[in-house]
Parts: sequence; structure tokens; C-alpha cells
Amino acid sequence: MTAQLEAALAGRARSGAYAGEFPLHPRSVAPKPLTFQLNIRQMRSTLLFSLLLLTTFTSAQTFRVNLPAGLADKPLDGRLLLMLTPAEAEGEPRFQISDGPNTGQVFGMDVDGWKPGSAISLDASAVGYPLTKMDELPAGAYTVQALLHVYETFKRADGHTVKLPMDRGEGQQWNRAPGNLLSTPRRITVDKNTTVTVDFDQRIAPIEPAKDTEWIKHVQIRSKLLSDFWGRDMYVGAHVLLPAGWAEHPEVKYPLAIMHGHFPQDFGGFRTTPPDETIPCEYSERFGLDCYNRIVQQEAHDFYKAWTGPDFPRVLAIKIQHANPYYDDSYAVNSQNLGPYGDALTYELIPYIEKKFRGIGESWARFVYGGSTGGWEALAVQVLYPDEYGSCYAACPDPIDFRAYTVVDLYKDKNAYFLDSKLKRTERPGRRDSLGHVSTTLREMNQREHALGSKSRSGQQWDIWEAVYSPVGEDGYPKRIWDKMSGEIDHEVAKHWKENYDLSYIMKRDWATLGPKLAGKVNIYCGDMDNYYLNNAVYLAEEFLESTTTPYYNGEVAYGDRAEHCWNGDSTEPNAITRLRYHRMFIPKWAKTVGVLAPKGADLTSWRY
Repeated sequence: MTAQLEAALAGRARSGAYAGEFPLHPRSVAPKPLTFQLNIRQMRSTLLFSLLLLTTFTSAQTFRVNLPAGLADKPLDGRLLLMLTPAEAEGEPRFQISDGPNTGQVFGMDVDGWKPGSAISLDASAVGYPLTKMDELPAGAYTVQALLHVYETFKRADGHTVKLPMDRGEGQQWNRAPGNLLSTPRRITVDKNTTVTVDFDQRIAPIEPAKDTEWIKHVQIRSKLLSDFWGRDMYVGAHVLLPAGWAEHPEVKYPLAIMHGHFPQDFGGFRTTPPDETIPCEYSERFGLDCYNRIVQQEAHDFYKAWTGPDFPRVLAIKIQHANPYYDDSYAVNSQNLGPYGDALTYELIPYIEKKFRGIGESWARFVYGGSTGGWEALAVQVLYPDEYGSCYAACPDPIDFRAYTVVDLYKDKNAYFLDSKLKRTERPGRRDSLGHVSTTLREMNQREHALGSKSRSGQQWDIWEAVYSPVGEDGYPKRIWDKMSGEIDHEVAKHWKENYDLSYIMKRDWATLGPKLAGKVNIYCGDMDNYYLNNAVYLAEEFLESTTTPYYNGEVAYGDRAEHCWNGDSTEPNAITRLRYHRMFIPKWAKTVGVLAPKGADLTSWRY
């Protein structure tokens, strides 16, 4: 960052001077009600700070973006994003927008019917992050880049017409989506009353789909259920890892191991050749490990050796592709806003895969596992489709009890961003490390999404929870669980969330009928210092599960000591390693217990060659 930008952000962090706050000096004491005292030194400091603001920040700053006639053959709808990074920063600005302290700056605004050959100006009305307004941008040297996240118009079966970014094979990533318009990054100087012009000069190229190999096959089917809902052809797919001996044993039918999680470009983590020792080492800042890219390759090769070894269970392993107009996956459940993805995956895609690749096709022979989003999905499909799946292993799941929606109680708290208080404005944390150090707040995370897209269209985490769990609003978009700017919670919307997607509550509410179907099948793992406080909801779910008696849930809930996101139950190795071993961990774990859960007469032997 420029020194001025660093100072500006640091000043905001120190003072807590966000919209709507009234910061007081720590030693300020009012001797009488509504009476405040300032000494001469304080007055001088205040005047000096005011003068600094006048000389540091720009005023009436305008950015103008041109859409050349040759880049589009029709008017375009979408989200116009303008990104800036300090001139000395490396990489394109579109890849520097994050929740971390080193994020770049982004301003966003919706555009409708933008005609090729014309220009649009971003001004003070654009939504910004981390600085919320354009006139807060410090003067200085920057790298600037513009992007148009192109929207498509959907005429849904519920009667609503909405504009959303259809996934184009990238897994709903706005900065990589094929067909999005982009400008070449260039250096600029921002000063008072400056107008900067940026020209779109390229479209992001299509992504080459993954190709079949000896071991990995790729399938995609048109979902009638989803196509009917969205009013256009919609597809779901999967990457299928075949077991050793699949071709040599045509008479054998196999169990199905379903790994849920974020959009997979391919079946990653499986490598038939040893690591490439010639590739340059890459340092992992997240894990503090050098040559982590080689470690990833080694783990992938080790999995190949285990998969083809003599003692590994012979199953079909799949990773599902269900990116949609709101996110990189659907959360594998039915939703008013996304449509019947739960039914599409359970009753259309999975039976298709089992038929094509000789799956057993019975619920006891299907088991689900995953981490984070995939952890929530694993538990969700087990709870909401208890007759279709045989076991779940949910690691570091997204909030499974909305009394602990990370750090918010959606049913009792009034505001998501600030602790309830009449006089004090304490922000709720959004992300921490294993020592409790906070790197962003919940408000800041939502402000980033607000800049990237309106109406839950950012393609980011908080917006997809809203899109999946919320009822449809009058405008056809998801009803907000809370006001994106103020954080005020809508408790009527929270009631809908509770009855339909609060997994802990649903298990408790329906245990009389669910319990016999879930006994022995629910397993949950989480670090007790999860970066996103996901362990808070696990504690509440565990409290209920341990209270069950008719029947007792008879599963497993375990915690990793000081473990961050996404601990998955293995305390023998660090998170940097165990996160690469989901298949090696959970497939053998399931195989050891399936004999207890499978019905009499189930085939437990033919696939164990």
C-alpha cells in the first residue's frame, strides 16, 4: 500500500471511526450530562487531523470506463468493478481483493443495458471496500484495472425474472469467469479532482474442460428439475475416480464415496507419477511451509499408491460439480432461490453415476464426507435425505446451529456487526488465527461482498448462505438475513432459516423419526480454534446429540486442540497435511463400520478384492 493508504486504514482501525459511531477519548469523562471538555492540546490535535484529511484524500474523484464496440454485440448487464492496488504491489488488481489486511481496493456498481461504444462513470455512488467511498481514496500512485462481471437474464418457474452471473466452467469466480470484460492493468496517479479513463480491451477466455484418463472419468447431465426451475438448460456433473481392478471385475458393483465441497476443476489430489522435483518451490504463507507445492504432489502420489494398493477398499469416489448462478456449489439442498439442487443431485445425478459405473445403488452403500462447505453438505444430505445416504463425516462444517452463526445468534442478537450495547460499538470478529489474533471483522467481510455484488450476487460466502437459506424476496432475489450496511438482523427471515436449514434444530425437532435413521451415521470434526468460529455451532450440536436416548446418536464428535480451519479429525499430523488426506482417511474409516450399518444380505465382500 502507499504510505498514505496504510495511514488512512490504520487510522480508521485505531479510532473505530466507522459510520454511525461516536468515538470518545479513553480518558474523557463528562462531569455533567451532555457536557464534554477539550483542552488546548486536544483542540490542536483535532485541527491537525482535520487538515491532514484535507490534504490526504481526493475529492470529486471520477473513474470512466469505456466499452469498445468490438467487445460486445449487444447491450450488457452486470456488475462493474474497478480495482486499485498500490503501484508497487505485484500481480493484477483483480486477484488482490481479499478479507486480509493486504487487500486491494475495489469499487462496484450495477449496470443495465450498457451499450457497446459507450462509457460509464463510477463516482461517489459506487460501493467500495475496504474504503467505502471514492472520496476516501488517498492521493498517490496506483495500478488500476476494470472488470465487468456479466449477468444473464433468467425467467424462473416461480414467476420471477432475475439477472445473475451464470457459471461458465470456472466455479463462480468473478475474477476468472470466461466472457467477463477486462482491462489491462496500468499505472495511474490519483490526485484531487482527477478523472481517470479505463478501456476494456479483452474478454476472459473459455476454460478447457478436464479430460478423461485411465483412472478419472468426467460426467455431466442435464437436470430436468433444475432446467424447469431456471427456465433454461442447467447441468450438474461429477469427477469419478475408478477403483483399481474396475475394468478387470465387470461383475462387481461398488459402494459410492461422495466428497462434497467447493467447485472442483478435476479430481484433484490423485497423481500417478512422483513429484516433479524440477518445479520451483513455492512457499505457503497460510501454513508457513516452504516447497508446499511439492508436498501437495507427494501427498497426491501417496494417495495413488494407497488407492491401488492391496488393502484399500474398492469404491467409486466422486467429487460433484454443481456451480450455479449464485455460487461455486449449491449446498446440495433444495432452495427457494437456487432451486431443487438437493433433489437433482440425489435423484438424478447419483443414480446416473451408479448406473454408468456399476454402483451398488443402495443407501447403505453411499457415504458422504467433506470439509467446510463440504462438511455442512455432508451433514445436511444425511439429515434431510436420511433414507438415501448411509453415513456422513462432516469436518469443520459451516454453521450447523444458527444460534452460533459463526459469532452471531440469529435468534437473539439484534445486530450482526456489533455487540448489543446502548453506548459502545464493539465489532464482532470475522476471522482469527490459532492464537486468537483477528485479521478481519464480520462487517468488513460483508462490506467486501457488498462491493462485489448487490442482491446476494457477490458469489461469496455470506451471500450464498443467504441465497440458499432465505425465502425469495418480492424482487425475486433472496431476502436479506440482515441489512448489508447496518447489520440489523431480520428475525422473520431467521425463522425461515431455522425451520428449514438449522441442522441442529431440525435434528432435535424431528429426532423421534430421524433418530432411528441417523443412529451411528453422524460424525463431526472441528478445530477448537477454527478461523471462522465454526466450532461454536458444533458445541451446540454436540450438546443435543449427547442428550439423545431413543436412540442415542452413537456417532462421533471430536475437536482438534488449537487447530484452525479445516481440522478433519486427524491429530497425528498438522492441518497442512491432513487437509490433503480426506479420501485416505474417510474411505477406510467407513469400510470398518459399514458392516454394522448395512442391512442383512448386503454385499460386503465382492468389492473387497
